[in-house]
Amino acid sequence: MSDRKAVDGLAFGLMAILCMIWGFQQIAIKAAAVDISPIMQIGLRSGMAAVLVWLLMLWRREPLALHDGTWRPGLLIGLMFALEFLLLGEGLRYTTASHMAVFLYTAPFFAAIGLHWKLPEEKLALAQWLGIGLAFVGVVIAFFGPDAKIATKEAPNVLLGDFLGLLAGAAWGATTVVIRCTRLSNNSVTKTLLYQLVAAFIVLMIAAVMLGQTSISFTPLAWSSVLFQAVIVSFATFLAWFWLLRNYLASRLGVFSFMTPLFGIVFGVWLLDEPLDASFLTGAGFVTAGIILVSGHDWLRQTLSRAQKG
Repeated sequence: MSDRKAVDGLAFGLMAILCMIWGFQQIAIKAAAVDISPIMQIGLRSGMAAVLVWLLMLWRREPLALHDGTWRPGLLIGLMFALEFLLLGEGLRYTTASHMAVFLYTAPFFAAIGLHWKLPEEKLALAQWLGIGLAFVGVVIAFFGPDAKIATKEAPNVLLGDFLGLLAGAAWGATTVVIRCTRLSNNSVTKTLLYQLVAAFIVLMIAAVMLGQTSISFTPLAWSSVLFQAVIVSFATFLAWFWLLRNYLASRLGVFSFMTPLFGIVFGVWLLDEPLDASFLTGAGFVTAGIILVSGHDWLRQTLSRAQKG
């Protein structure tokens, strides 16, 4: 029987902070892309964060042995994690950071569907399926609205970039399912993260070389972006995320994850002067509503029940 809990005040507070940081992640990568390619940024940050996690494990005297049966799922999630960020990095070359924030954070839908089929405690209710339907409609509107076909210097192929962002969201959702459905579910948070960071560093650095994206201008913007992503995003926030996965129901954790794309849109418009078009905003609204229904179903049901009793 699962001992994971529904979302409480602590989980809400952590999720709010994580959503704000994750919403800013794409902004930092996009802003520094003129000095260092997104794939190179993510590869370097993964390697730096892997060293930080390894040092943390040494300090805690956590074992690094692979004979505990986690290396196979660890390798799988590492490759999926690398794929997610390879898709994200390439997607940011073609679309805006605010678009990427919305499509990447469709991950809760993919995770919820996968967990529905794998774990009894994660079964989806009718309202949650409705939320998935709303999100699908939102994706279609955002993809095929007339404004999505307009090319700019910062977003030369919005449709392609958005599609890569959606695939990155699917890879993230699948990673969550693997973590919850294998021995990694009860594995050390730091070891699980180390699997992903090491694989991402190796795969993305190879990809950067193969794609000819190794050029770096050593500007303050480039290094501040990489350091922010390494220390804050890939180290601190991912450790917090995996801790949440071990202690709370995964499909319920996204109850407030709708804030991430909203933060991403706000930061993109504010800091990068990205345009806001009607089709994208409409689609983002449907996706946000879907996230609330899928991930916040229990909370909404309890709220309505209390309101009726009152």
